[in-house]
Amino acid sequence: MSANRLVIVDDHPIVIQGLSALLQAEEDLHIAGTFTTGNAFLTFLKEAERVDIVLLDITLPDINGVEVCKEIKKISPETKVLIISNHSERSIIMQMLQQGASGYLLKNASSEELVRCVYDVLAGKIALSAEVTAIMTRPLQNELKDIPHLTKREIQVLGMIAEGRTSASIAEELCVSQFTVETHRRNLMQKFDASNTAALIKMAAAQKLL
Repeated sequence: MSANRLVIVDDHPIVIQGLSALLQAEEDLHIAGTFTTGNAFLTFLKEAERVDIVLLDITLPDINGVEVCKEIKKISPETKVLIISNHSERSIIMQMLQQGASGYLLKNASSEELVRCVYDVLAGKIALSAEVTAIMTRPLQNELKDIPHLTKREIQVLGMIAEGRTSASIAEELCVSQFTVETHRRNLMQKFDASNTAALIKMAAAQKLL
């Protein structure tokens, strides 16, 4: 069977050299090209006989890696994309995986991790470096908080706050004093650990309480 054709796209020549030196040692990988811009690679991809896997950086001088990934999947759906980046934000990792990337590796990963991820992606798996796996499995801030226990009246007041009602109009409808409504509002803010009404509504919605 012929070697897997691999391309490296990164705007730092020194990174390309390092990756090339590392992967050239693998007998069943053939480096079919290296590029420092996204557009140069996309032009190559349209004309190439085939590219099995692309090692793609997100920060490129001409076109965002998210767009490059999207285009790769349009031009050559069978080409696998392995992101190699310094970006460790969960939202960016998610975005790249949603655009069709098969793996995500931080640039501080070990050479063994890189090789493992390349082969995992070629085998059709989703490959994440250890640090990326830790980032993705770490609970989000609002997931760490338990759903607060609310009284029936607090749920009622919460719903009205979400509708944009003032304390005065809530008090009038519930036949209670405005002070009582303000107390409920303050208790809700404390229970959700929210700093303002917008944060309160957002967190209540995230907990499926609205």
